[in-house]
Amino acid sequence: MAELLRLMAVHAHPDDEAVSMGGTLARYAAQGAHTTLVTCTRGEEGEIVDAELKAAIADSAPDVETAKERLAAQRKIELDAAVAALHISSFYQLGYHDSGMAGTEANRDPRAFTNVVPFEATKRLVEIVRRERPQVMVSYNEVGGYGHPDHIMAHRIALLAFDGAANTEVYPQQSDETPPWQPLKFYYTANSRDHMLKMAKAAKEAGLEIGFGSQVAKQIESVLRGEPVDPENPQRPPWGVPEDAISTFIDVHDYLDQKRASLLAHKTQAVSTNRFMAGMPDDFARTAYGMEYFILMRSRVTTTRPESDLFAGI
Repeated sequence: MAELLRLMAVHAHPDDEAVSMGGTLARYAAQGAHTTLVTCTRGEEGEIVDAELKAAIADSAPDVETAKERLAAQRKIELDAAVAALHISSFYQLGYHDSGMAGTEANRDPRAFTNVVPFEATKRLVEIVRRERPQVMVSYNEVGGYGHPDHIMAHRIALLAFDGAANTEVYPQQSDETPPWQPLKFYYTANSRDHMLKMAKAAKEAGLEIGFGSQVAKQIESVLRGEPVDPENPQRPPWGVPEDAISTFIDVHDYLDQKRASLLAHKTQAVSTNRFMAGMPDDFARTAYGMEYFILMRSRVTTTRPESDLFAGI
């Protein structure tokens, strides 16, 4: 009997799984693969974009710290709903404190994920890798996609765990249920700059008033002109990558309903994370979001690029 295919995604915050690869998680779950999500932080530094929830949390909290705790609890409820929408098989939340955006006061909190000892966080993730035995792992690139400290730390520990889960000298076996395990492929999530620019222009021509038709399009156009994506923060990494840098194209057209449901489950973030898909006709949404993109960073199997399957070669 063929070995069960297992996919593990390591993300920084509640909603990252839905935004970057919700369709992919839903697709592989529907195809019978075992999918695992590891969310590193509780997301308590996130902006609440739902006005009613923002007011409810603020009105019921006597101080900022309590408000953040209540936001973390609310985001856990939302994350559970998103996990259910994507039919994720196993879910772990490491529970680290959200570090906030780069340069904010939250970065200096000793509890922040960005300030944890990488070895200790990696050791925890190694145990999960050994328990779940994924052939494929997915996280962010070395700049966390767009420079967020928590995304960068998630990248670091995911890549360390990919290499370390088979190494009992560095990470001794903790129980009989978690023997050494070596995943076979490690991917970065990606955004196609070329595709999003094309869709932004198409939205403008069609007269669609949707988010990426303005702000994101301006960012992409700035990158293509060689200008900083963020004039106030010139060191911020460019948004997206050229399409010829992408190794793997996953067709998720048949799973957009699940992706949309997972995005909408994150009510505190839904206006920002889902405004693109929610604000456009279905046929346009299918064209805009019908593919999800990945870059193969490490592989212990032979595969041919471009790929259309994260398990190619396995």
